[in-house]
Amino acid sequence: MRAWLLLSAVLCYLARIAWSRSSLLSEKGLVFGKIGHPVKIYVKLHQNSPVLVCMDSQRASKETVDPTYLWIGPNEKIVTGNNRINITKTGRLILKDFLEHLSGLYKCAFSYKTIKAETQQETVVKKRYDFMVFAYREPDYSYQMAVHFTTKSCVGRYNDQLFRLLKKILNNLISDLSCHIIEPLYKCHVVKILEHDLTHELFIAFQVNPFAPGWRGACNESGDCEDVTNHNILKARDQIKEFFRSQADIFYHHFNKTRHAMHFVDHSFHVVRVDSCRPGFGKNEGLHSNCASCCVVCSPGTFSPDVDVTCQICISVHVCGAKSCP
Repeated sequence: MRAWLLLSAVLCYLARIAWSRSSLLSEKGLVFGKIGHPVKIYVKLHQNSPVLVCMDSQRASKETVDPTYLWIGPNEKIVTGNNRINITKTGRLILKDFLEHLSGLYKCAFSYKTIKAETQQETVVKKRYDFMVFAYREPDYSYQMAVHFTTKSCVGRYNDQLFRLLKKILNNLISDLSCHIIEPLYKCHVVKILEHDLTHELFIAFQVNPFAPGWRGACNESGDCEDVTNHNILKARDQIKEFFRSQADIFYHHFNKTRHAMHFVDHSFHVVRVDSCRPGFGKNEGLHSNCASCCVVCSPGTFSPDVDVTCQICISVHVCGAKSCP
């Protein structure tokens, strides 16, 4: 039986490549270097990076004689190809199945020759390109909601009964989505509504959270679950919104012994999305303007131990994605 009936009775590149955010990303999924300026790139966890090209776009449009390429990774070691890193003969770098520890500064030393036609004199030209590559993930969504119910009085057991019944019905409504109600609370207030008499109303607030016990079971084999949990919490939000929309002028027969019926106040439903980041990630609009809404891996010198939305300062951290401050 639908929950509202019970209450009346009582929300790139390839399929494997995420949207890699960079202001210099070309239509072909290439990111060229820029002399004197590190290029920032954001790669979603468990996806592939765009193609990092070890030259600038102007040089790429010209003939290049005897080019050589040398990539240096965040650990200051020479980057070689493996199951996570692909380097082509033309110096193009792709980072596959990207993880936090792959984040950091990638430097490419590029050299080529210019040849004077009259004398065949050769000159070696050396350039360096820097790419700052950051892992990111979408924030985890939850929703803060608020509703009002009329009541006969701010004293008596009926308000508690309504509150408990409402929590039970909402949890049942979204239980199949691995979501649940947390931090529920209510207060009773006396309200004067325009030309009407004084009335008593329950101001009820609660949060809809996507991490009910057993939530990981919904992820199946997925290495990263935020897409699943965010899909589920959006559906839970829509179901709860529809539930309250249907409640206008619905009375509760559980409270027929009272002389004044308790009912939902039409148009009182409010919802606000609340974002959080997993440990080791945080938001920083100033530092990551191209990925302001993302949870970006914490840079060296910062850490995030919990589901906050910011990375905290810790000068003893020298790696990306730190979850603690040693």
